[in-house]
Amino acid sequence: MEKSALQKARGAYQPKLPVGLQGCVKVKEGAPTQSVADQEQIKALFPNTYGMPLIEFEKGETMNNEAINIGVILSGGQAPGGHNVICGLFDGVKRLNPNSKLYGFLMGPGGLVDHNYIELTADVIDEYRNTGGFDMIGSGRTKLEKEEQFEKGLEIIRKLDIKAIVIIGGDDSNTNACVLAEYYAAKKYGVQVIGCPKTIDGDLKNEQIETSFGFDTACKTYAEVIGNIQRDANSARKYWHFIKLMGRSASHIALECALQVQPNVCIVSEEVEEKGMSLNDIVDYVAGVVAQRAADGNNFGTVLIPEGLIEFVPAIKRLIAELNDLLATPEAQAVARENQIDYVKSHLSAENLATFASLPAAVASQLALDRDPHGNVQVSLIETEKLLSEMVGNRLKAMKAEGKYVGKFSPLHHFFGYEGRCAAPSNYDADYCYALGVSASMLMANGKTGYMAIVKNTTAPAAEWVAGGVPITMMMNMERRNGEMKPVIKKALVQLDGAPFKKFAENREKWARETCYVYPGPIQYWGPTEVCDQTTKTLALEQGK
Repeated sequence: MEKSALQKARGAYQPKLPVGLQGCVKVKEGAPTQSVADQEQIKALFPNTYGMPLIEFEKGETMNNEAINIGVILSGGQAPGGHNVICGLFDGVKRLNPNSKLYGFLMGPGGLVDHNYIELTADVIDEYRNTGGFDMIGSGRTKLEKEEQFEKGLEIIRKLDIKAIVIIGGDDSNTNACVLAEYYAAKKYGVQVIGCPKTIDGDLKNEQIETSFGFDTACKTYAEVIGNIQRDANSARKYWHFIKLMGRSASHIALECALQVQPNVCIVSEEVEEKGMSLNDIVDYVAGVVAQRAADGNNFGTVLIPEGLIEFVPAIKRLIAELNDLLATPEAQAVARENQIDYVKSHLSAENLATFASLPAAVASQLALDRDPHGNVQVSLIETEKLLSEMVGNRLKAMKAEGKYVGKFSPLHHFFGYEGRCAAPSNYDADYCYALGVSASMLMANGKTGYMAIVKNTTAPAAEWVAGGVPITMMMNMERRNGEMKPVIKKALVQLDGAPFKKFAENREKWARETCYVYPGPIQYWGPTEVCDQTTKTLALEQGK
């Protein structure tokens, strides 16, 4: 692999570890746990992995040094730091016993089912330390949920004498990990399954998981580019930039970037839903800010838009819910693609049909057709930034005709998504992910299954971080998916009574009227700790720092 000078220097960076993961490790067990909701249903579905205690690792005197073979899978979308999780896992098992082996299943969970793998040796691992991307073994979105998949995976697990599988993924992937752990435990196959919390969207978090890995780096990457755009806007003073940011199910990225760069407008999907806002309400708000700035002589600005916004507009959310159920039926799936729109129109309720008919044709078509492997609308394909700017432009024309707007509106559009998913991990994510990997190795060495590796207290110096594990069942509830009620990990949405949103809400009127832009600059790897190792503003505010 050809490497840049930065990559070579970055490869030599040694991630910091919490004291509890340095040297010998002992397990401290907490009280039994229960799921966040639907306790009886979750317990009935996961009798062998429900109610297990929280785990915390402390400095010990002795450790189980048995050689173990482990398999690792990268599942779902890329997130900065995934390679460091694998590096921490490798170093952790080799520290236990140099004869331990790590196998990487290629291109996601499908690699386990199809028996595609490589042994991850030191030569391979050392090429990928502190690098972004998932290209070490690739990723995929195959869902592990069927008995034949579990049994097919077991064949290669037995062949390679693998004791445990680590699944590095988001909420859906870790839900699958939980199902797999339960299946192997129920069958008494002696195969452990451990998860790791990954998603740049930031929606895999709770009281035990402070943040999902990759969120820190992705937000810093996006904030740098938004800052550059804001500086350009403040220089040219003639464009309104509509910037869509990743985050299908939650607005954490948009909110964190807003806290970092102080844009003129940031829409928070959860607030739109809470206030029952329509698309027209959002358009009125943005047009009002544009008009006020124009009155002050400022015909420029920035608008941050979460990728999943359209799903949070209550009328559209109701439409999508009915569409999800409708399109999951065998009858709908048998309809030819060119007849799908007509089929949908003939089966929708009157209220949802009216909403469907009110949408621009391209958006309506997108909602009614393509779904991702989990049955979700592919909102990243809906150009919400263009939809909003077009509607704002039309509103401003009407306001100009009424004498309520004097100015020039020239919109430009951006979607920042893939730019952040494979960025070189920040110091925070490099350290955090490495510690997650070592923590996962310790969970396996101590015979645990159905757990997710966790690292807490991460606003403190790394030595003071606390590593351990949380039972995946603790995070689960029942939700409707593809027309059926299924056990899934509960997504963490932006809390409107939380410190990050409150901080934003306190300042947004000032940011809307005045030009208060902040230009964060690029991720820094070397320099003062207060610059290079800081966490996201979201995490600092949540912990009162």
